[in-house]
Amino acid sequence: MIDLKLLEHLETYLSENRKQRFNTVLSQRTNHFTVATEDVYQLHNTSAVIRSCDVFGIQEVNIVEEQNSKRIDREIAMGAQKWVDVNRFHSVKTCIKKLKQKGYQIVATTPHNNDGLLDTFDVTKKSCFFFGRETDGLSPDVIEEADCFLKIPMVGFTESLNISVSAAIILQHVTTKLKQSNVNWQLTDDEVLTKRLDWCKKTVKSYDEIVERFYTQQ
Repeated sequence: MIDLKLLEHLETYLSENRKQRFNTVLSQRTNHFTVATEDVYQLHNTSAVIRSCDVFGIQEVNIVEEQNSKRIDREIAMGAQKWVDVNRFHSVKTCIKKLKQKGYQIVATTPHNNDGLLDTFDVTKKSCFFFGRETDGLSPDVIEEADCFLKIPMVGFTESLNISVSAAIILQHVTTKLKQSNVNWQLTDDEVLTKRLDWCKKTVKSYDEIVERFYTQQ
């Protein structure tokens, strides 16, 4: 439960422009869609996917590091990891189980399956878009657990795109289509309050001291 008085107090340490920016960004955030990357080897690819999630309003990203475990490239992510919730998993099966418990359908993105094209994707369903390794693609575990498959139409000799490019194309398309639908895609009031407090914690200097002083004076 968020302490509203504490939140209001913390926000007095923010400029009006910063508070307005938080509110504007949060009004465009969604948990209707999320993204998962599976053992992506190139660090800049994972970082770029996180950046795309921030740009297109995806609040959570899930990183499976069953084989490859690396820190996020801050330069590539451009600070996006500060505003996007990054969930880390050491097992793809654990990740999928958690996502399904949250009500997400598993969408396997692959250029080698004709089950679904981007233009006809049903945005009304709560979905997690899985992106696989640069060389091998998604693992058999993801393919077997997938509720549907999605591919980007391509007309050239090249059969695949870089993972970060694919993620950006898909997220731009589905979020634009989602916001044109009747789906209640925005964060709940409680989720908005939680992120306002979280972002204050990541922004306000001497956060711990301010909180301690606040409760001491109550």
